[in-house]
Amino acid sequence: MPEPNSANQVAAVRAFTRFYTRKIGVLDQHLLKSPFSLSEARVLYELAHREEISAKEIGTELGLDAGYLSRILQKFDEDGFVTRTPLASDRRQYQLGLTAKGRQAFAKINRSSHDEVAAMLTRLLPDDRARLTAAMATIERLLGRAATPRAVLRDPRPGDMGWVVQSQSALYASEYGFDSSYEALVAEIVAKFLTSFDGSRERCWIADLDGTPVGSVFLVRHSDEIAKLRLLLVDPAGRGQGLGKRLVEECLSFARACGYRKITLWTQSILIAARKIYQDEGFVLVKSEPHRSFGQDLVGETWERPL
Repeated sequence: MPEPNSANQVAAVRAFTRFYTRKIGVLDQHLLKSPFSLSEARVLYELAHREEISAKEIGTELGLDAGYLSRILQKFDEDGFVTRTPLASDRRQYQLGLTAKGRQAFAKINRSSHDEVAAMLTRLLPDDRARLTAAMATIERLLGRAATPRAVLRDPRPGDMGWVVQSQSALYASEYGFDSSYEALVAEIVAKFLTSFDGSRERCWIADLDGTPVGSVFLVRHSDEIAKLRLLLVDPAGRGQGLGKRLVEECLSFARACGYRKITLWTQSILIAARKIYQDEGFVLVKSEPHRSFGQDLVGETWERPL
């Protein structure tokens, strides 16, 4: 492998690394004034976002030494944060999960992390925020293991809601023959979100690939205990990298942190790819009903998932 063209480039990367680790508090003994180190918090994150995962998979994902990871998991076990179920394929390995106490601990540090980053971004102008997140995406793409660009999930920006309405209506018209009444429904949902948005209990995520939206999903309040997942979409340009699954997982994680007890959604039986994502993420079909909507004969389905 050729050496870098300039010692200045090496120095620049090292300087940025020192700046950023100081900026986000990585050098602190505990992360975000929590009882957890950075490595412990990352292990909690993996456990909270994966329903079925082994210690070996966590170690591979995070590049952690097996002995160090074992000590972290032993501490979590003693604190009542994790469950261990022997794998049928290898009784020496365990399928790990978080207990209710573990999820509560993760939700607290996850909220603190969100609030701290939000406060940091608030000090920037909107255009500078966009430049910052785009630069971070570039760094991740260039230094990451993936050979192809990976979409990043971000908050919506001005103009994104118009993209949601346009992309939803255009895609469903071309792939399923939906008429303009579907566009009217999407516009109504988006307008309601914009006019009555509750940032403490509702979110929208936009999947961004090199500055271009390629996916979206909404998590909105249905009642004090029930959240509703709406308008999941992955544009053809963003398919093939598990983006739909990532968007749904973000909804699940946020809903847990908000204290919801259940998530519900309404979809159509012809949306095979979306239905598989819901099923894989633990949603259960609770109601199925034929209806005539959007110029088509459809079978509407209600799916639910307890949290």
